[in-house]
Amino acid sequence: MARPSTPRPPAQPDQRTGHDLLPVLPMTAEIKDGRLWIGGVDTVELAREAGTALYVMDETTIRHQLSEYVKWTRYHWKDVDVVYAGKAFLSLAMVRIVEEEDCCLLCASGGELAYAVRAGFPMERVQMHGNNKTPAELAECLDAGIGRVVVDNFEEMERLSALAAERGVTQKVLVRVTPGVEADTHDFIMTGAEDSKFGFGLNQGLAMEAVKRAVALPGLEFDGLHMHIGSQIFALHSYARAIEVMVAFMREIESETGHAVRMLDVGGGLGVAYGAPDEPSTVKDFGKVVVDGIKEECERHGIAVPRMAVEPGRSIVARAGVTLYTVGSVKEIPGIRTYVAVDGGMSDNIRTSLYDAHYEALIANKAEQPREMVGTIAGKHCESGDIVVRDAPLQCPEPGDVVCVAATGAYCQSMSSNYNKQVRPGVVFVRDGQWRWAVRRETYEDLLRTDEG
Repeated sequence: MARPSTPRPPAQPDQRTGHDLLPVLPMTAEIKDGRLWIGGVDTVELAREAGTALYVMDETTIRHQLSEYVKWTRYHWKDVDVVYAGKAFLSLAMVRIVEEEDCCLLCASGGELAYAVRAGFPMERVQMHGNNKTPAELAECLDAGIGRVVVDNFEEMERLSALAAERGVTQKVLVRVTPGVEADTHDFIMTGAEDSKFGFGLNQGLAMEAVKRAVALPGLEFDGLHMHIGSQIFALHSYARAIEVMVAFMREIESETGHAVRMLDVGGGLGVAYGAPDEPSTVKDFGKVVVDGIKEECERHGIAVPRMAVEPGRSIVARAGVTLYTVGSVKEIPGIRTYVAVDGGMSDNIRTSLYDAHYEALIANKAEQPREMVGTIAGKHCESGDIVVRDAPLQCPEPGDVVCVAATGAYCQSMSSNYNKQVRPGVVFVRDGQWRWAVRRETYEDLLRTDEG
């Protein structure tokens, strides 16, 4: 399978219609009356009624993906936690769906934890990550009574121990280990290599020292290990190699400390299809490689199989979401490029600027027509690099058309900003022919609310 970061050939009109793009659109997407429908909702009418730019999330796809992870991991071993990584996309509605689908929640900040608390999510099913949790965030974790804190450095362990001792409580911790395995992905989203800001290096002896300290410190209960080798991973052999390394380390821990590793969390990172040619691995294959891999390695080393955890984020929500824009102008530079300017941009999707991410796009009100031209979908911000999709095969655009950019459910709304004092788009959930606001569109009053003048 080709890596998603493989250099792309020069774009050409590809004659694809909306029907051909269904694999990168939400599961409920269909083309009717020449238009794109999602969740039984006409996206063109939705854009006119709710306004653009607009994030649209398909609830059916989200629930399906969560249930697929539960099904295909627990199929191989009953004691597996599916821990949704809220950093991909988080709202109160999303938190409630995660709970209803019998999954856990991964938070990476005090703000994300606040969403879990407000939604009434079961705190014992919450994990907190981060390479530099503040003392206030650690205190918030203890006061909320969350299930596990993934500790990332020695200073943090000492702080957490002191805070727990002050409160007379014991906090379960997982030690984040950098296994020294390089995943086949973009350098900016690779986290398991030795040179990483995350975790304790295994090959330098730091991971064993961290485990021993977690065992010894008052107020901490060493519960297991955590790893994360990266994001947008297509090649499952990266997980297999990391599991070999981690289970061997589990055996060393038992030998040196006498403590069994009760949980092994392998992180997330399963890739998704952003482009029509992409062929990511399936959740079913991921479950088999990870869960059977851990079981087989534990048997080989003669140790008990631990409780397991996986942390999907992107692969839960990326395909579930699209972004709708309205075309404001079409500017052709003869022999060079055609710019299709829309009413959003890098403030609602920074990934193109950060990673040179590529997306599929179509005109929702011309979804049955072939993509007969190539245009660069440009944002409205005062930056020449404000590009949403560079050199996108597209139906012939006109001002007023509704552009749909596919697979934007992950890391777009959560990384959005108010650059140029642009208000952030709202988020609607669609299901069974109905739509509802999950996050309302910001207003100018929202922008000014915290400004003290």
